[in-house]
Amino acid sequence: MSKRPMDTRSSPPPLHQLPKRKKTSISAPSGQNSISTLHSPTASLDSTVTSGPPRPQLMQAPSSSMSQGNPQSSDGWTKVNKRKEKKAKKAMHSASNNPPSFAFNVQELVRLQTISLPEIRDLALHLMGDASPPSWLRVSNKGSIQRTVVLLVPGITRQIFVPHLQPKPNTSNPLLHVPPFSQTSAPSCKVSFLSTFLHAVPTKAPGEAQRMHSVLHGFFMGPVSGEEKKRRILDRIKGEREAAQDVESFLLTPQQLLENEYPVPSWMSEASQLDDTWLQIPEYTGTGKDRILALDCEMCITTAGRELTHVCIIDFETGEKLYDELVLPSAPITDYLTRFSGITPSSLESVNTRLADVQEHLRSLMSPSTILLGHSLESDLKAMKVAHGRCIDTSVIYHHPRGHPLKPGLKWLMKKWAGKDIQNRGDGGHDPEEDARSCIELLKLKLKNGAGFGHFMVDMENILERMARSNSKNGKMIRTAVIDYGNPSTWLGSKATSTTACTNDDDVVKGIQDSLGTHQFIFGRMLEVSEGLGWTSKKTLQMAGTPPITSTNLDQVVPQEPTKSADELYSELDGRLTALYRSLPPATAFILFTGHDDPRKMAQMNSKKAAFETAIREGKTPEQIPKEEWWTSQESRELEDEVERVKQGLLFLGMK
Repeated sequence: MSKRPMDTRSSPPPLHQLPKRKKTSISAPSGQNSISTLHSPTASLDSTVTSGPPRPQLMQAPSSSMSQGNPQSSDGWTKVNKRKEKKAKKAMHSASNNPPSFAFNVQELVRLQTISLPEIRDLALHLMGDASPPSWLRVSNKGSIQRTVVLLVPGITRQIFVPHLQPKPNTSNPLLHVPPFSQTSAPSCKVSFLSTFLHAVPTKAPGEAQRMHSVLHGFFMGPVSGEEKKRRILDRIKGEREAAQDVESFLLTPQQLLENEYPVPSWMSEASQLDDTWLQIPEYTGTGKDRILALDCEMCITTAGRELTHVCIIDFETGEKLYDELVLPSAPITDYLTRFSGITPSSLESVNTRLADVQEHLRSLMSPSTILLGHSLESDLKAMKVAHGRCIDTSVIYHHPRGHPLKPGLKWLMKKWAGKDIQNRGDGGHDPEEDARSCIELLKLKLKNGAGFGHFMVDMENILERMARSNSKNGKMIRTAVIDYGNPSTWLGSKATSTTACTNDDDVVKGIQDSLGTHQFIFGRMLEVSEGLGWTSKKTLQMAGTPPITSTNLDQVVPQEPTKSADELYSELDGRLTALYRSLPPATAFILFTGHDDPRKMAQMNSKKAAFETAIREGKTPEQIPKEEWWTSQESRELEDEVERVKQGLLFLGMK
């Protein structure tokens, strides 16, 4: 084993006097993969080709006496289990002298060229003890790792480094060399914290030729384990054997109601904070035949937000239309949403029905045993200000082709499973009666064909759900936390042990810091850079994974203008990352990835493509469309190139 000197790295101003490190190349025997690793006896932020332990794990001995936790005999003497004590001391000594570290398998990285989001997800699972080790990375002394922090920060690109990150010349090694931080010359990186890493690993986001899929979905959702897959198969077989006519089996559980952001009555949850303007249906405690009411609503935008303008209610058994009314909002309308609602100014000229009238009529139709049926029914209930605990949602009982948490659209479901075209009135908007009757037909198909009808055997699950089934090395349940914008307790964070809702990146840093002592896996997302650069808007943030949505494609959103200078945004990010890293306890694995590159041009191109295709579907000929709005085959090829560029991201690995 030969040793050669390693470049001395100094940290950015907040982190001074990082020690020198020695790099050791370990040549594997002929026919085996080579491993490149870095050994460091003291604290460091580095963790790539590299990724040896920046700081040894010093496990603290208990402050209490040796006898604490040992059983006492009847005569008052304490029995000390010397074997367990010796084993514990040995584990402490091993962790102190052999801290955890990362080492890249360069030969495997040359073969892969980029790391996918599922591979980052599998690394996190491996660190938690529930997945095989990755082929491209060796994790030494994994048992000494106490927690894993994963941070998604879109907005960091190769272009923020000076010079721009590029693979090393004359080699196919895909690892990107990060220039060192210098206190005397111009900064080598706009986020100087990143200069403490030796390398960045190129990543690739999921997607198709002309669109990129959700980065959050790609990280959080993965195939189930073999054991869980067997369990699901047995459950499906059991479900098919049971009577499919039991409509109660399709009721949303309390957990599903919360996951899908349903308004829940106060009797169901102490967290429910509905005021007196809401109609809350009492809890059902009896037995008997259930009445099912299918309903659909249309809304408009007013100065007070989204308000109800049309509601239709159909009886499931008889097909009778029980109620069909236009509703006058309480606040002035700013957008009639005619292309969806079908409502125009003239539609409401002579309407006097108000929301309270709708609630009173619904009260006369319902009892605690009544079941409400709809598609994404939570939106309708919010518009009507109705809270009920017995609901069936066709967007939940039927599956999206790509699996949970994506939801299928009603139009697609009817075409796929009922062979019917609906919602084809163009700019005339949706017909709530048609939508309500479609939900009835879909539920009847379920009752006829069994619970598995309309499911895709994708067998995907949330990474947090998988961790919840696993035990940590001390035998206790792995506690997980999601620190994110919006309401992370729904959508992808619904399976976490705890969640923290954030409105800015400072909230994210504080949320992670507050979770370090009580959780073994923590995920956080910082969005101020991407939003400040104009990469994302509030709508984009929803499409990127803030619940609840049915689409996760960034390419469908018109980009925004930057709100701050890039230097200001990166300077603020640098301070947050530095503060966060300094607060991490020893033996913490740190995974930072960026997800994707600047999506603005891709968004503009997809917007033009969608507009042209819509015009053609509506019957227009190319001659009727302005030539500058045409979508050409050349532009399709350019879009594919642009999407490939946008899918590129970066991964940084560290061990505190």
